[in-house]
Amino acid sequence: MTEFLVAMLWSVVEVLIVFTGAQVVRVVGLGRWRSERWGSNEARTWSAAGALSFRHEGQRVVTTNGLIFVGLLFYGVLAVLAVALAGLVSA
Repeated sequence: MTEFLVAMLWSVVEVLIVFTGAQVVRVVGLGRWRSERWGSNEARTWSAAGALSFRHEGQRVVTTNGLIFVGLLFYGVLAVLAVALAGLVSA
């Protein structure tokens, strides 16, 4: 039962990280970049295995693996900024 709960929790965290990565790509990409569509096989069709992004019809497409990377990077930077801000406030 514990393994099932851990798997479900990790699935929720992974979806949150992918969603965050997609939003960061949307904001930072300024329309030139987009995230891979949910449930599509774009990455399998147009990119190399394990690619973080690829170019399709003149637009950069970030794969699900790339979105996980961007989401983790966003939360990492957010954590560093929170620790730095906490250090400044307590000083």
